[in-house]
Amino acid sequence: MKKMNNKVMIKAIIPSIDKVYDIKIPVNELAWKINKLIVKSIFDMNNIMYNIKTDNYVMINKETGRIYKNNEIIIDTDIRNGTEIIFLKEV
Repeated sequence: MKKMNNKVMIKAIIPSIDKVYDIKIPVNELAWKINKLIVKSIFDMNNIMYNIKTDNYVMINKETGRIYKNNEIIIDTDIRNGTEIIFLKEV
């Protein structure tokens, strides 16, 4: 089995603010933590209000349409270097 690095570079797509970022994420972390950290960081960088308790986003693989579950560990998903992830706000 090929050894995997402890981080992967993803393309984070945030349609609600029309922004795209290349971000390195740890593969041994839960999806919900990565989700919250990415969205909060991007909103902070753009001086946009974000309520971490009530604003929920889903992570969707742009190529496959797969929605990642909060309790999945990144390494156990199909997220690899270059994966494009769309962050859509839940309504």
